[in-house]
Amino acid sequence: MSVELVRYEVQRGVAWLTLCDPPVNGYSHEMLLALDRAILAARFDDAVNVLVLTGAGDKFFCAGANIDKLRAMTPSFKYYFCLHANETLLRLEHTPKLTIAALNGHCVGGGLEVALACDLRIAKEGGGKIGLPEVSLGVLPGTGGTQRLTRALGAARALDWMITARNVDAAEAERVGLVQRVLPAVEFAAAVQKFAEQFCVPNKAAMAVGAIKRAVQTGGALPLESGLAFERELQARLFASADCKIGLEAFLAKQPAVFTGQ
Repeated sequence: MSVELVRYEVQRGVAWLTLCDPPVNGYSHEMLLALDRAILAARFDDAVNVLVLTGAGDKFFCAGANIDKLRAMTPSFKYYFCLHANETLLRLEHTPKLTIAALNGHCVGGGLEVALACDLRIAKEGGGKIGLPEVSLGVLPGTGGTQRLTRALGAARALDWMITARNVDAAEAERVGLVQRVLPAVEFAAAVQKFAEQFCVPNKAAMAVGAIKRAVQTGGALPLESGLAFERELQARLFASADCKIGLEAFLAKQPAVFTGQ
């Protein structure tokens, strides 16, 4: 019987992608393949406006790569394992829909690298530690951690975190901007769902949210003039959308807009 390594569920415009390999939800090649399929399913589903990535249970979001399986890999397989992990997380990062990492427990090593590929991170109060301790294993954070943490925190702070194998709690992660929200542990998933729904139709123009994401993720890596040109192209597409007309008319009528996602 096959094991469901990534559970995929849709609730009111929000696709939940749950990493399922207790007790620590460590990822393997098989889990990354399942995650890749789930990301694509959410991309192509017009009923999905937001993706939420979380872990099964209440103790771990993800503790990174499955060490037992990693230890048994050949050097060649390890290389392609890291390459596929990079490609999977880039697919998540490039998906033109808002992505949220719901940190329901410890988020360390490759788990934080997965979370860093999401647009926003929401942590459960008292949920556990957050950090990149790979140097203690004699390796570096090799699933995008050196690159994404640097972009999130700046070079000096990111370097300090990684070479000291520092772990922090949710409150400190929020203070430095690594986490955007800390929500109470009670009914955490329900609170994340409520937060995510504000970016779904009819509450928000989901196409505009996705375009803003693309402008930030892709345009932010371009020279300013090229980024501005990319922004203009995205804006031109939004000007032609039905939701732009709905938003402008609602603004002039001083009424809340009811968006359609078109």
